[in-house]
Amino acid sequence: MGQPTTVAVTGAEGFIGSHLVHTLVASGHRVRAMVQYNSFSSYGWLELLPPPVLDHVEVVLGDVRDAASVNDLVAGAETVYHLAALIAIPYSYRAPHSYVETNVTGTLNVLEAVRRREIPRLVHTSTSETYGTARTVPISEDHPIHAQSPYAASKAGADRLAESYHASFGTPVVTLRPFNTYGPRQSMRAVIPTVIGQLAAGERTVTLGDLRPTRDFTYVADTAAAFVAVGTAPHESVAGRTFNAGTGGEISVGDLVALIGKVMDTEVEVREDPDRVRPAASEVMRLVCDASHLRVTTGWAPAHSLEEGLAATAEFFRDPANLARYKTTLYNV
Repeated sequence: MGQPTTVAVTGAEGFIGSHLVHTLVASGHRVRAMVQYNSFSSYGWLELLPPPVLDHVEVVLGDVRDAASVNDLVAGAETVYHLAALIAIPYSYRAPHSYVETNVTGTLNVLEAVRRREIPRLVHTSTSETYGTARTVPISEDHPIHAQSPYAASKAGADRLAESYHASFGTPVVTLRPFNTYGPRQSMRAVIPTVIGQLAAGERTVTLGDLRPTRDFTYVADTAAAFVAVGTAPHESVAGRTFNAGTGGEISVGDLVALIGKVMDTEVEVREDPDRVRPAASEVMRLVCDASHLRVTTGWAPAHSLEEGLAATAEFFRDPANLARYKTTLYNV
């Protein structure tokens, strides 16, 4: 057998990034994983990966906002998976400049490094939030872009940069646009861990914002598989293209809470908190995915039902050691 190929991942310490690293190692790759530099030498969620997995991971402390860090990271990689981003929508109302620096300038640094190093494949991460509230359902890649938050705007800007680099320089970039991913290790800034975390901590009244919006929730292992699918597909079938990744199903936040209660065998009462409600013109009321292009091109399909994924997520949060990593009583902006 030949030597395993080296791939690079930005945002490797995060929720999806850490799952992707695990999936890439399981697929036979060596992974060079960029973790945002911090004085604690913390590797984030990578620290929960089993030692046999970490034996195949080279952790690099750096920052996508620093061009030199990115240039060193990608050297010699067969594929670069770019996941580093600021993602919390409420915080983007407070600190939009930070989102432009990380999500737009950071992506520019990755594109430049990939171009100069002549890396064979770059997988850029978008988000379904760039579509805004659905005008047609399900949402295909042809749906208009309508950024309704500074976060969405920064990601849309990054997407346009990726498109421009493919058009201008032939940079071999493919964009994956996941719909709402959930699962173990997700931040309390998302609705599913917010509900499950509060219930796992013994609460029976959970505090949320608007219960009406609907979302297409994809289990994190399936999202990681979608990244690998576009990262390993033949160049001519994916280069320069954008692919949605989602299940094609939708559920409202209110119905989701009821389903979580069923999965966890717990009675749940919901208290709506006005402070958690997005500004009216910024709330995305409906997101449901058309992932047919991804399925046809790569053969990818989600392998987990919503109930199966919620059960696995609940199991993670019910572990006291995992739950202790979260602040379940706070509104995590």
